[in-house]
Amino acid sequence: MIKVEWLYWLIGLVFVVMAVQMAMDRSNPKRWTSAAFWGLLGLTFPYGTGVANATAENGGWTLPAEPLGVAVLALIVLAGFNFLGKGVPVTTTGEQREAAAARLGSKIFIPALTIPLVAIVCASVLDESGLFESGKATLLGLGVGCIAALVVGMFVTGEKKVSVPIHSGRSMLEAMGSALLLPQLLAVLGSIFAAAGVGDQVGDIMNKVLPEDSKYFAVVAYCVGMFLFTVIMGNAFAAFPVMTAAIGWPVLIQQMHGNEPAVLAIGMLAGFAGTLCTPMAANFNIVPATLLELKDQYGPIKAQLPTGIALLGCCTVIMALFAF
Repeated sequence: MIKVEWLYWLIGLVFVVMAVQMAMDRSNPKRWTSAAFWGLLGLTFPYGTGVANATAENGGWTLPAEPLGVAVLALIVLAGFNFLGKGVPVTTTGEQREAAAARLGSKIFIPALTIPLVAIVCASVLDESGLFESGKATLLGLGVGCIAALVVGMFVTGEKKVSVPIHSGRSMLEAMGSALLLPQLLAVLGSIFAAAGVGDQVGDIMNKVLPEDSKYFAVVAYCVGMFLFTVIMGNAFAAFPVMTAAIGWPVLIQQMHGNEPAVLAIGMLAGFAGTLCTPMAANFNIVPATLLELKDQYGPIKAQLPTGIALLGCCTVIMALFAF
């Protein structure tokens, strides 16, 4: 049986290998601290398995959680005080890239399409085969899809050295920086808010403010709340447990008998509208501007703002008309 922990260990190994590459890159003025950040992050993956075993008491080796907490604090210091840098990537010339693009054409999309295709096959066909850990076929399928896409990409491009995609991945990692971790951190923040009762407090406030049995006001509050919380937190998955615990579930579904899948799905889409409008969603809105070397790093947000506002309005109207 292939366990999901093996995928996590592989991800950690990739981070460690790239950290070694960074430490050897003399063109990076912050190579040692950059290597420390990504290497430390990579080591937390296998170490986290031991912490999870100790917490769940499900067998296997156990490790104390305190060193993992210290590692997280170290990562915060390294990223927060701008100790991450990037070297000069060793890459092809513009002429070589243009020639490769002309040669490959639409074939360049084959590796990208391989990932969801393999993931779907694993989740739908191999879920009950006993090959994957129970309940983890989708996640493991995503990992297998990435490995398959790497092999397919090397075959399509004719690349024979594994070190080439690893170096390219390291360059991308350096360009994205610590923003790569924002989705995971913000999703955890949403869980913390939910566990701390923030959703209940927001719900109490909404019950006092909203007119009694006013479906339309409740729909507006839920959709706009998802939008605004996503703008603040940068991730709709972080906003979802807060606003759903406050308004979505107790008011729209339990009190007003809304259709559960419709209310929750449309509410999440309203949150995604907020993702288009916030710099907190750095991996969507700030990192692309950096990679494309745009003069205005907020250019993507300015371009997406009208779409985000329009999408919020559509979500509100659709939920009010069709979710009850």
